[in-house]
Amino acid sequence: MSRKVWISGDLVPQEEAKVSVYDHGFLYGDGVFEGIRVYGGRCFKVKEHIDRLFDSARGIALTIPMAPVEMGAALQKTVMANGIVDGYVRLIVTRGVGKLGLDADKCSNPQVIIIADTIELYPKEFYDNGLAIVTAPTIRTSHEALSPRIKSLNYLNNIMAKIEGKNAGAVEAVMMNKDGYVAECTGDNIFIVKDGRLVTPPAHAGILMGITRATVLDLARKARIPAAEEDLTRYDLYSADECFLTGTAAEIVPVVRIDGRTIGDGKPGKVTRRLLKAFRALTKANG
Repeated sequence: MSRKVWISGDLVPQEEAKVSVYDHGFLYGDGVFEGIRVYGGRCFKVKEHIDRLFDSARGIALTIPMAPVEMGAALQKTVMANGIVDGYVRLIVTRGVGKLGLDADKCSNPQVIIIADTIELYPKEFYDNGLAIVTAPTIRTSHEALSPRIKSLNYLNNIMAKIEGKNAGAVEAVMMNKDGYVAECTGDNIFIVKDGRLVTPPAHAGILMGITRATVLDLARKARIPAAEEDLTRYDLYSADECFLTGTAAEIVPVVRIDGRTIGDGKPGKVTRRLLKAFRALTKANG
């Protein structure tokens, strides 16, 4: 099925959706993006995603040529044009066409691209039985170099860790920061449960402040599950009672083994299952 892609004001068939090879998004990964889930034909947590997109753009001195309200309308228009009921939207803003060189001032016409499609990051068996993951040798980019809170088009740091995870036979990998603390996975945030208490790395560990992460923390508060943002070590992961990952595409997926160590009893835990049930109820209500 051919999809329609929104490019700077026009919906065009995906075969005709093109950007210039001189666009700095293509040449240098110079741009920002968001991934947004669609439930019941509506974009989930759309304000939070658009706000983060604009924050990321400001973080790299990129002016988005649309207002947030216009962006929201364009997202919904693209979802409807593609008949997406339950799916995924990729929202991209590039620096625009420039010269062969790093000077951003020589770029013009930032491109806004919206792709709406279906997605399945992990098969159902992983949600039922849990993932086995590893820690990656590649460390997370330091916030002193480039803030990981900027969701940029340059994902090479994450891609290298993903390759290392797959080479080790795992579908996902945990990235540590330069100080040896747990940051996040290549595409997801990470949580553990210890003695009934939910813990996830804080912003200063070098993480993307995930929208699903924030939603889970909110669900935990409503369910009166004690939750905190604290530095975590490998030992904390290995000795956890439960572990799970969160992300827009992944939603909430349990982890049952890390670096060959069995987490808890080797099955998705009670708190994980409780939060997943609450999250699915929330997304169902979205439609």
